[in-house]
Amino acid sequence: MSSNLPLTGKTALVTGGSRSIGAAIAKRLAADGAAVAITYSASPEKAEAVVASIRASGGRALAIQADAGNPDAVRAAVNRTAAEFGNLDVLVNNAGIAINAPIDQVKFEDYQRMIAVNVTGVFVATQEALRHMKAGGRIIHIGSSMTKYAAFPTASVYTLTKGAVAGFNRSLVRDVGPRGVTVNTVHPGPTDTDMNPADGPVAQIVGPGMAIGRYGQSHEIASVVAYLASPESAFVTGADIVADGGFTA
Repeated sequence: MSSNLPLTGKTALVTGGSRSIGAAIAKRLAADGAAVAITYSASPEKAEAVVASIRASGGRALAIQADAGNPDAVRAAVNRTAAEFGNLDVLVNNAGIAINAPIDQVKFEDYQRMIAVNVTGVFVATQEALRHMKAGGRIIHIGSSMTKYAAFPTASVYTLTKGAVAGFNRSLVRDVGPRGVTVNTVHPGPTDTDMNPADGPVAQIVGPGMAIGRYGQSHEIASVVAYLASPESAFVTGADIVADGGFTA
């Protein structure tokens, strides 16, 4: 792999990197020269396929089973990544779940699970990653355009969790800015993923609101993440970057 790539010599960890946006991010960061570890919960075949794709292109990659809702597993994944590749420079908090229901029908255990994965998992991964990061480190959260515009009902708890991440992002910059670490959140709009396919029921509701007339693609979200992971974004921190095809415009 060329030594002129922007992330040559860097190590990235992408949580929930076995499919959809996470997989696209992992492949893009690897294409930009980073050694990449991904975590997965229950898709070992998909995770290994991502790793195999990266290795086939000359990159270095590792898949680690770690439920994002299990703090001990998340900490272990961060530390294994740093030990395996010698450092940790980029953390992408991508793992997330959505269990949608009207607010009066949300099961408390589903609420707890979403908080555990979407909020606690982000906090734990970030805290542990910062123990390894040096100046030039990058923390990138994957949020949601739902925090800007809630286009349909039943997603209030999911939106609550993503709003928590956005608030964490804004304040965290004050803690880590003096260390030369940046923190940013990418808010994808409707994107063709396993969780929200372009031909699924949600698309029937939100499709007409897409300014560019189509759903986003995972690689388009990955391109925004790649910029934030690169040296070119050194002056960008505390930002909420909405990549949504004009959905919230």
